[in-house]
Amino acid sequence: MSQQKIASQLGLTTQQVKKTIDLLNEGATVPFIARYRKEITGSLDEVQIAAIRDLNQQLIDLEKRREAILKSIKEQEKLTPELEKAILAADNLQTLEDLYLPYKQKRKTRASIAREKGLQELANSLFKQGLQNPNELAKTFINTEKGVKNTEEALAGARDILAEEITEHIKSREIAREAFLKNTTIHSQVLKGKKESGIKYKDYFDWNEDLNKAPSHRVLALMRGENEEILSLNIQGPDEDIIYRLENKFLSGRNACAEQVSLAIKDGYKRLLQPSMETEFRGIIKKKADEEAIRVFAENVRQLLLAAPLGQKRTLALDPGFRTGCKMVFLNEQGNLIENNTIYPHNGSNAAIEAGETVKNWVKKYQVQAIAIGNGTAGRETEAFVKSLGLKDIAIIMVNESGASIYSASELARKEFPDKDVTVRGAVSIGRRLMDPLAELVKIDPKSIGVGQYQHDVDQKLLQTSLDDTVISCVNSVGVELNTASQQILSYISGLGPQLAQNIIDYRSQNGKFTQRTELKKVPRLGEKAFEQAAAFLRIRGAKNPLDASAVHPERYNLVEKMAKDVGCKVGDLLESADLRAKINIQNYVSENVGLPTLKDILNELAKPGRDPREQFEAFSFTDGINEIKDLRIGMKLPGIVTNITNFGAFVDIGVHQDGLVHVSQLANKFVKDPNEVVKVQQKVMVTVTEIDEPRKRIGLSMKM
Repeated sequence: MSQQKIASQLGLTTQQVKKTIDLLNEGATVPFIARYRKEITGSLDEVQIAAIRDLNQQLIDLEKRREAILKSIKEQEKLTPELEKAILAADNLQTLEDLYLPYKQKRKTRASIAREKGLQELANSLFKQGLQNPNELAKTFINTEKGVKNTEEALAGARDILAEEITEHIKSREIAREAFLKNTTIHSQVLKGKKESGIKYKDYFDWNEDLNKAPSHRVLALMRGENEEILSLNIQGPDEDIIYRLENKFLSGRNACAEQVSLAIKDGYKRLLQPSMETEFRGIIKKKADEEAIRVFAENVRQLLLAAPLGQKRTLALDPGFRTGCKMVFLNEQGNLIENNTIYPHNGSNAAIEAGETVKNWVKKYQVQAIAIGNGTAGRETEAFVKSLGLKDIAIIMVNESGASIYSASELARKEFPDKDVTVRGAVSIGRRLMDPLAELVKIDPKSIGVGQYQHDVDQKLLQTSLDDTVISCVNSVGVELNTASQQILSYISGLGPQLAQNIIDYRSQNGKFTQRTELKKVPRLGEKAFEQAAAFLRIRGAKNPLDASAVHPERYNLVEKMAKDVGCKVGDLLESADLRAKINIQNYVSENVGLPTLKDILNELAKPGRDPREQFEAFSFTDGINEIKDLRIGMKLPGIVTNITNFGAFVDIGVHQDGLVHVSQLANKFVKDPNEVVKVQQKVMVTVTEIDEPRKRIGLSMKM
């Protein structure tokens, strides 16, 4: 795939693709290029830049494979000028592999055994489809020493050779592939004796569907059922049509020799080509389903990471529990653990009274501004208990605690809180993710934060790349405070990584707070390139230079200072006065290296330096008295929070420990193709209960008005 083809595929210019690849090769990151190199790329966004990166990597991989194939065939001394020309002209991996297939080293096959018996010449003679009698041709190849006892065995061996040669021919594979693309079905059946244990796959016990129309979530569900040995799957192509077209291609006469070739075609298709196409198309639909599932999952993760933060508030956090009590922690404005305790609000009236007094004392002692309560076991009951205390002017908020247990048992949590047990660490995580979801959730594997469905079934390498891109994009779009950021969130900053992030933490511990961005250059192993990539995404509030708290890149500080000088003020004045900024004519600052896109970004940043792009936090409460499925009634209208989005709908938490499903058909009073058009993760919605299946713990909801 050439750069021109990448440009054509993405609807870009070749120059945009070339310049972007050059920047990537120089070590620039996707967020940096998108934000600070707009003039060079023509203002490409992160999605376009990442697509160029990925397609270019495919181009590199294709060239490596081409070189390996040419080398292998040369070593076999079978590389003809025509074959070499075809290999060099191949512009995709599939064509390359088709060309290489006849020369690929294989284990013993029926055809290779027949060749060892000396039957290649007979196969060649039959393929010419002359008027000779096949039996007469075969007589001369009878050789008991080689295992050819009679003419029937000779002809069978020759047909095996023909079957392999014909089915490995590039045109045969093109014919079969084209037919499979147009008309193929996927069929599933329940395995014998698995009906009861596989009841969750009941809908697929006898299922047929056009492969081209099967949605990604269904393909993954079917494959999961097969992996769990509940279902058997079959990819069925138009066999008769393919055989007919192969015979049109390879039969050149109507005689006895042609009949032998026809038999070879039928056998070769059934034994070799059809299974090969089924394997190939399994791979194709799996890849397609993986990509769609990963896209949906990554978008859910993005929305969760960019959920509105409560901000730096004095927070009381509770990890609820019945018998074992509720772990309670107090976190100061910076999220530091100040005190922890255990209360027992659900262990009898006396214990509840004592628990209530403890909460009130802490609220008064620490001037608590918000209370975070995990939404797991005993979550709603604990919320009701806290609300019953009559605390005034304090937001009481349920927090999705998915993944908190993963963090609390991690090496990171043990390092941060070596003398605290996992439940205390979990409570800290609940409180921190209310204060700043992004800063806390980056400590947890994205696959464990509760917004996926098939994340463990898809291509894990592809998933990891997508999730890394998503987390990096989110962290850099928000930016981080250099003097308080954890090693985990710093490691996602453009140009850093885990080691440089740790070096920053170590430097900060030894030398105190950073006072200016240029001080980063004193961090061990943080060179000019890393500084260029990272500096503008790191904020220093209260720095001597006010631009150090903004997203203005240090390479443009002189430009901003010139703007300030030209309007007769200091840089700090520009940040504070809209009237002064209005006097700036950005056309005056256009140069060979700086264009209008960058200048507009600078002016926008001066207006709101270091602005957090996330939405403003809004408190939310579930309906009182609705704590379990048994409390629900058909027709109830309830507030809820979107917790997960799939291609077939959205899952909504309505406060009963079991999310309900709003099917895509119930999301709006109009046709909805993509649920993301209507809802986002963490969005507050109003739903109507339409179905309650208590035994199966299923709740049907609707958002239709």
